Amino acid sequence: MELHEIYQEMRDDMLLIEKELYQAIERSNSSLAEPALHLLKAGGKRLRPLFVLLSGCLGNYRLEHLKLVAVPLELIHMATLVHDDIIDDADLRRGQPTVRAKWDNQIALYTGDFILAQALQYISQLKEARVHQILSQALVQMGLGEIYQLRDFFNVNQHLRQYLQRIKRKTALLISVSCQLGGQVSQLPAHAVQKLYLFGYYAGMAFQITDDLLDLIGDRKTTGKPHGSDVRQGNITLPLIYALNQSESRSQVLPLIRQIQEITSSSPSRAESAHQLDHLTRRLIQIVKEAGGIQYAETLANRYLIKAKNALSSFPPSRERERLIHVADAIARRQY
Repeated sequence: MELHEIYQEMRDDMLLIEKELYQAIERSNSSLAEPALHLLKAGGKRLRPLFVLLSGCLGNYRLEHLKLVAVPLELIHMATLVHDDIIDDADLRRGQPTVRAKWDNQIALYTGDFILAQALQYISQLKEARVHQILSQALVQMGLGEIYQLRDFFNVNQHLRQYLQRIKRKTALLISVSCQLGGQVSQLPAHAVQKLYLFGYYAGMAFQITDDLLDLIGDRKTTGKPHGSDVRQGNITLPLIYALNQSESRSQVLPLIRQIQEITSSSPSRAESAHQLDHLTRRLIQIVKEAGGIQYAETLANRYLIKAKNALSSFPPSRERERLIHVADAIARRQY
């Protein structure tokens, strides 16, 4: 089963979620609705709502209840994207100008806050204390993830554990909570909800490691961004961490990262800096490949994918379970 087939099966329910996303923004009558809608109209995979609905299919599926977590989780994801683009000084998101590029950093900051506020207002319709406890704890951890990412910008001495903790908070956590809350709202027993949380966590880790790989070796036309965008912004990802931890490659990788940092922190002409960065990142990626960093990251992503599938083994075989497995496969092996 392909991912597009799963989306097609869930088409009507996903269209309802999309409609609710627009209404959650538009009903506010705020001047910040325009930049928020700009991001919403740029599209996206809507993976978090999909995980909510698919997890809900394993229990008592009630769309009117599930939408009360699916919509806020996507809005929270959108808010983090707006804030990330400020931190990364990004000009493009999903092939469209970012909010900060189209307006400015100040408007983008308020827009991210506005979207987050709309998410919290929307989920307040759900009168289930456990759901709000799970979400509030997740938001705290996601905030810590942002702080730790800033702390580790251009940190060439970070350990694997730091990286894994960071991507857990930045990416995997919201996916795991999507699966967890889908099961919680659908009245699954506690042990089943915990298994869905683990499934989402492992799938989310595989998703982010794959994302880091695509940044280095993905097709630029497909990904829509230059190779090495992460390291240019200061994010030292898994393949680079692996190469930095090998004595032979560290002596080659370290000066390249320092040069990239120097260029991005100074302000030469855009054309000149782009040319220099392209040259440095090509060399860096080649060394990382030779050091085995790409292969190591691919292996770790696959291990997480296997763990995700194993987390669902306690559920009886069903089409609903298989759909979750197929989505995990698709997002961990995607090309964009």
